[in-house]
Amino acid sequence: MQEHRGEDLPAWIAHIDQEALPHLSQFANGLRHDLDAVTAGLSSSWSSGQVEGQVTRVKLLKRAGYGRAKLGLLRTRILLRT
Repeated sequence: MQEHRGEDLPAWIAHIDQEALPHLSQFANGLRHDLDAVTAGLSSSWSSGQVEGQVTRVKLLKRAGYGRAKLGLLRTRILLRT
């Protein structure tokens, strides 16, 4: 995956079909349902890691204030942390 070779995915799926690994075969079948999107995701150099980190941070702040305040305080805490 680090080499961004999404074009190798169909060959990998074909190889998995020949193996006797039911869980991996089930995963490969799931990839087939949206093969174009998965191939594009593996081929792209873009990453959503920064966005995922921000989402995790906001969820942590939300959990820390659970049951104590409404949306206004959460919004203030998010804006003050950036």
